[in-house]
Amino acid sequence: MEKKVLYVDDVVINLELFKINFRNDFTILVADSAQEGLDILKNEDINVIISDLKMPHMNGIDFIERIKRENPQKICILLTAFMESEVMLRAINEELVYRYIMKPWKKDELRDIIESAFKRFEKH
Repeated sequence: MEKKVLYVDDVVINLELFKINFRNDFTILVADSAQEGLDILKNEDINVIISDLKMPHMNGIDFIERIKRENPQKICILLTAFMESEVMLRAINEELVYRYIMKPWKKDELRDIIESAFKRFEKH
């Protein structure tokens, strides 16, 4: 199985850094808005989605909620620079996210989390 990861973040430099760091480990697709992410998911079979929390128009939680409504088996990871306990609780309680990761992320740690997300997807 090809390991495709979609990373959604409105900050383009974050998308570039993610691609550079993980291009040898996974097939990386990126989107600079939640809407672009949803458009990509219509045409690509992607099982692990990573989203920034704070984005204009549609935040990461709303984006993940839309994905999970149509594809509950997809594994979603939320990345954020902000500790927001209400958002975290909602995401966890509603079983929207597999993991909640603080920025700045560490490459090895994030790679391990992505790998474990693929293992979890394969079990479903």
